[in-house]
Amino acid sequence: MERVSKTNYYLDIAMTVAERSTCLRKCYGAIIVKNDTIISTGYNGAPRGRANCCDLGTCLREKLAIPRGERYELCRSVHSEANAIIAASREQMLGSTLYMACVDPRTREIIPGTTSCSMCKRFIINAGIERVIVRETANEYREYLVSDWVEQDDISDVSFGY
Repeated sequence: MERVSKTNYYLDIAMTVAERSTCLRKCYGAIIVKNDTIISTGYNGAPRGRANCCDLGTCLREKLAIPRGERYELCRSVHSEANAIIAASREQMLGSTLYMACVDPRTREIIPGTTSCSMCKRFIINAGIERVIVRETANEYREYLVSDWVEQDDISDVSFGY
């Protein structure tokens, strides 16, 4: 029996975390890992105590046909990466890796080609996270070095993650 790789093991856990997402458009799960220990997890959903889109049965951005990556202020959700960062101390996150997966809420299929939005990239940089690994398929993934995001230093960087 062949064991799953460590990277895919953590991405599988991120996929499970995504099952808690309350978004009607895309379900994201993120975990932060350091020294083979899970530091925190996060999924996209409304702030604690507020109604979730899945409970309301509607997504304002979808209702208004707002394209991906635009008008985040109309979204009820806190992104998965932000929720994972909120749940951990910076000291724990220094030099860590964030693993992220995205699934379609209707089909439960993996959505390839996703990445962190420009705001979450800033959070990741400030948290001291070293790498971000994003699931592409059941066994494939992309790896980003956060130092590259720092070097790019482009405020106009519009990476459409959500």
